[in-house]
Amino acid sequence: QLQASGGGLVQVGGSLRLSCAASGITYDDYAIGWFRQAPGKEREGVASISSSDGSTIYADSVKGRFTISSDNAKNTVYLQMNSLKPEDTAVYYCAVSKWYINLKLKSIIFESWGQGTKVTVSS
Repeated sequence: QLQASGGGLVQVGGSLRLSCAASGITYDDYAIGWFRQAPGKEREGVASISSSDGSTIYADSVKGRFTISSDNAKNTVYLQMNSLKPEDTAVYYCAVSKWYINLKLKSIIFESWGQGTKVTVSS
């Protein structure tokens, strides 16, 4: 199971760090992905990280602003979000995929979606 946390209200240009606590993952290697869904919009991939080699992938909209990382000892994946913009406002979710190479931000290959955490960026 995956549980996202760390959301909140932040001003434009501010920062937040989201956490994704993972438990019960049965795959030897896997990818953890962050996705977000804004009101009235489809869910979109934000970033993903592979457990095997730490490789990462980012959506173009967050490159240079967001950083995904993992702490294997704590079974937690983080999403550091800097220089936040109003368009980053969304509910953020984390999920796991058995596809841990050639990372892709396609929600269809991810599973075990936890409850999301809401991020609101105010101007």
